[in-house]
Amino acid sequence: MIRRYRLLVAVLLQALVPLCAAQSLAAPTHIAAGLLVETPAAPGETVMLALHMRPEPGWHGYWSNPGDAGLGMVLKWRTTYGTVPGIPQYPVPQTLLISGLMNHVYESEYAVLVPFRISRDALSGSVVPVSVEADWLACTDRICVPEHAMLQVEVTVAAPGRRFAPSRQFDQWRMRLPAPLGGKAIVSASDANIRIGIPLPSSIALDTPHFFVNEDHIVAYAAPQRFSRKGDLLIIELKRSEIDPPALPAPTGVLRLNRAGDGLLIESQWGIVPSGGKPLESTGTARLPPLPLLLLGALVGGLLLNIMPCVFPILSLKALSLARAGESKAEARAEGLAYSAGVVLACMGLGALLLALRAGGSEVGWAFQLQEPLVVAALLMLAVTLTANFLGAFEFAIPGFARAGSAKGAFATGLLAAFVATPCTGPFMAAAMGAALLLPVAPAMALFAALGLGIALPFLAIAFVPALRRSLPKPGAWMATFRRWMALPMGLTALALLWLASRLGGAFFAAVWFGIAIALVVKLILIGAKQRHGLASGKRALVGIAGLLIAGAAATPHILRQPEAAVQGILPAQPFSETALAKARASGKPVFAWFTADWCLICKVNEQVAIERVETRAAFARAGVIVLRGDWTRRDPAITHFLTTQGAAGVPLYLWYPAGGGAPQQLPQVLTPGILTGLAGR
Repeated sequence: MIRRYRLLVAVLLQALVPLCAAQSLAAPTHIAAGLLVETPAAPGETVMLALHMRPEPGWHGYWSNPGDAGLGMVLKWRTTYGTVPGIPQYPVPQTLLISGLMNHVYESEYAVLVPFRISRDALSGSVVPVSVEADWLACTDRICVPEHAMLQVEVTVAAPGRRFAPSRQFDQWRMRLPAPLGGKAIVSASDANIRIGIPLPSSIALDTPHFFVNEDHIVAYAAPQRFSRKGDLLIIELKRSEIDPPALPAPTGVLRLNRAGDGLLIESQWGIVPSGGKPLESTGTARLPPLPLLLLGALVGGLLLNIMPCVFPILSLKALSLARAGESKAEARAEGLAYSAGVVLACMGLGALLLALRAGGSEVGWAFQLQEPLVVAALLMLAVTLTANFLGAFEFAIPGFARAGSAKGAFATGLLAAFVATPCTGPFMAAAMGAALLLPVAPAMALFAALGLGIALPFLAIAFVPALRRSLPKPGAWMATFRRWMALPMGLTALALLWLASRLGGAFFAAVWFGIAIALVVKLILIGAKQRHGLASGKRALVGIAGLLIAGAAATPHILRQPEAAVQGILPAQPFSETALAKARASGKPVFAWFTADWCLICKVNEQVAIERVETRAAFARAGVIVLRGDWTRRDPAITHFLTTQGAAGVPLYLWYPAGGGAPQQLPQVLTPGILTGLAGR
């Protein structure tokens, strides 16, 4: 009886929409709507449109399947001949339970994206008018109001072959869309329940998961959903609806993973869902490892970063700190504490910025700072400056990196060490950093602090353990020679940063900053010459350097270019995308997906040691392995979103999908030559 009442309400609401349309055109709406286009598009190409919906506080709109009550959006397109609007793409919705009715809603600003294909007959330079008559329902907890709008936009037809950069706003909206699963779920049904088995790695943490079903009238929306895990299979049990459809379809929909709104698009087929499995907590959350265990993982992961390739660029700075640490007990402890404070503060600062950006809707991950060309340019200038200083071209006017007993220098060294060392994810660190993106702010910040403490731990031990300090060489004249030798790794770091600048911003961007680096070195040499003659280095020179760097920063947005595609390596690989992954898995062949970045040194080591090898290529060719490569060097919201769904905060990430569509296996972050050939040989 209750179900019939709900259906009657929905039918009446739908009937009222066109009757109220004329009135709602004049009346103010409680959900403001706008129609936007992302970029121009050439004839025959597809461009993305967005229905931008902005509810007033206290009001909400509805997903395509509104649930027990409400009404999904109704769109009637009016376009010119040959132009075709595609299927609307909705962001992951929220649940709203009112008086026993479960609704699928949006309580804040959202956008529905619609692919729009331009006619092949359209003329370049012309404008294609697009309009849509949209009807939707705006509701509060107590009332609902049908609303209507006629929305219009014009799409500029570009010349064939011309490309446009994606809109940052559209990128943010795309990040809120559910990602394709990459394989099909298995569904079985009884008279009372529907069971869905979704291949999902056990490493992916779940926080209040919910399955939103696309098809109406097949499940009881308000009934509790039961989640359990059996290895890498997530099993969902749903109560069947009291209304029996003539034929029960295999349900499709969206699996919400967490409170942040990450989700997966689920397609399914009939099959046998295994029994058993470990139930999740009644709140719907998968239990994360205990916080003390996560803190230990972050600490050990930070400690291991000291022997990972990620820290090679700043070994020169650490070596000088080690050499100075034996001068006196007080100086050693001061240096150790200052260095540790710098490392911990840098890790917490990066962590806080990461959490703030994600809370604001940006899809960023660990090491996001090295995806910004201007940050890399700043690090290049710093590496050039330090190289010139190590070679004796000039001296810092204040206590700096190379002066004995300098707590300020040790603190700055710690800041730089953490900033450069943290982009890669080492052993024990991945789970902790992935959990930090899901935990509340306080425990997440504790994990970032533990990571910093782990990085600083060797220096802290030297500072406070006399036996370790006595094992170091005694300070002496050798330190001056050692300091000059340390210019070599720092100079190599500058060259690596120059190469990274070309990968991020193109050859012209790198060339401009190379010229600025040459001018900076000349300025520093002139300052050093004055210092050696006992003259003040001069404010004019410092102002000149500042002006040089400011001019470079101001010019950066105008000199960025799309970098050339990476040269194909030994292992033939396709660029990663969700579509490419789904197509590869549908082929039934094994799939190897690898995620890397040019600034991640451990990624490059793994590629040389295990991936880009003739033996690996031969083994993959024999097994018919499809290889997908995700390049995260530049910011890529789609890859970031996929990494998040895999429980990864950053790169490297290696996934092996077995033949026949089994659950994926997440490989270790440090690969050995036999791992990949062994998987291919199974």
